[in-house]
Amino acid sequence: MSDTHADYRLSQLDQLEAESIHIFREVAAEFEKPVLMFSGGKDSIVMMRLAEKAFYPAKMPFPVLQVDTGLDFPEVLSCRDSWVDRLGVRLIVASVEDAIARGIVSDAGGISRNRLQTGTLLHALEEGAFTAAFGGGRRDEEKARAKERVYSHRDEFGQWDPKMQRPELWSLYNGRIHAGEHMRIFPISNWTELDIWDYIGREGIEIPDIYFSHQRRVFERDGMLLSENPLNPLRAGESVTERTVRFRTVGDLSQTGCVESDADTIEKVIAEVAVARVTERGATRGDDRFSEAAMEDRKKEGYF
Repeated sequence: MSDTHADYRLSQLDQLEAESIHIFREVAAEFEKPVLMFSGGKDSIVMMRLAEKAFYPAKMPFPVLQVDTGLDFPEVLSCRDSWVDRLGVRLIVASVEDAIARGIVSDAGGISRNRLQTGTLLHALEEGAFTAAFGGGRRDEEKARAKERVYSHRDEFGQWDPKMQRPELWSLYNGRIHAGEHMRIFPISNWTELDIWDYIGREGIEIPDIYFSHQRRVFERDGMLLSENPLNPLRAGESVTERTVRFRTVGDLSQTGCVESDADTIEKVIAEVAVARVTERGATRGDDRFSEAAMEDRKKEGYF
């Protein structure tokens, strides 16, 4: 074979990027009213970057939606606003606090704000008449997410039935829905945590600085290190110490733990993630520890 017809292969990241961009374009062409879920965390930021590339030089043809628990890390909200301002996209904030005040969700004592996101999200999707919602779920994160397809059908109640998923052969997606139904779309399903970090490094992507090593006042609870914060009061017997930590995932600060680490650069984080044997959700998300099937139960109800 001549040099001009030499074997041509895309790198792993290029393949993943191309697949994700294809999914974004397919959804934009097929669905009347998509929206992108955007928390300000690393996965949703990579999604923003992929969407930016998919439609460049035009603007993204859909808004972004954040479900605000009222317990988000300030650094994450600041990074969220930076991305929204730079790309000039419309941000919709669905507030759990507002949903409680309006009677959309019930704040029964002892339920975490993170678990109240489901009803808040479903109401926001219905109110906005969105027919497709992009999410940053990855199959390596948690066993329930490993069951889900790229196009995830949700019924008129926003619920997911893992036994009634549609086949996806040769990257062919079935987006047909009836009135009142919608699709959840997961363009980075086939990415891993390491892929995400490799891509952040390659693209020079802005992410919240709490993903990197820093000094933080923390306390131990349920085997996790949680942040000292007025919104996260100490319980009897808990004490605060200052440690060198970073976050592998970000969410409700009352449920999201950090890990001790000196990884203060992209290169060090990649080296750390490459040898990790527990996913970021399994290691540091308290809301996934209620039961063996905690995530699957919430996904069936309408959670991402």
